[in-house]
Amino acid sequence: MQDNHSLSVPAYTLRGLHFQTPPRGQDKLVSCIRGRIFDVVVDVRRGSPTYGQWIGTELSAENGHQLFIPIGFAHGFITLEPNCEVIYKCSDTYAPQAEGGIRWDSVGIDWPLPTGVTPELSDKDKVQPTLAEFDSPFSYDGRPLAPLA
Repeated sequence: MQDNHSLSVPAYTLRGLHFQTPPRGQDKLVSCIRGRIFDVVVDVRRGSPTYGQWIGTELSAENGHQLFIPIGFAHGFITLEPNCEVIYKCSDTYAPQAEGGIRWDSVGIDWPLPTGVTPELSDKDKVQPTLAEFDSPFSYDGRPLAPLA
């Protein structure tokens, strides 16, 4: 178990789409404790009937919502205002050798960007493979996701 904390100063900072590969995959529970973000999860399990599909929701300190990201799903978010703080409860510790990701603009996500605005990206996020190029290490086992015990 590990807690992570991130601060994104500029508005429209985009982080993702990230995951950790097996055997160091992580479930994550994400909350925004300052500011507002649009948080996204993408199914990247090979053979899944929802492979490549995404959902997104606004998280903020004000609404108190959280998003659960299971192993086998990529995660990302964009800040909707300056100075956003996000916390993650992760089921495993960070393992740099298990880092993975896909390009933020290769899935068809309807990111809430104003016309003409390009998101702030890390160097790492600029060079991730597209979903089409991605060879997923995750497999769909045919079972629905189980509720948390």
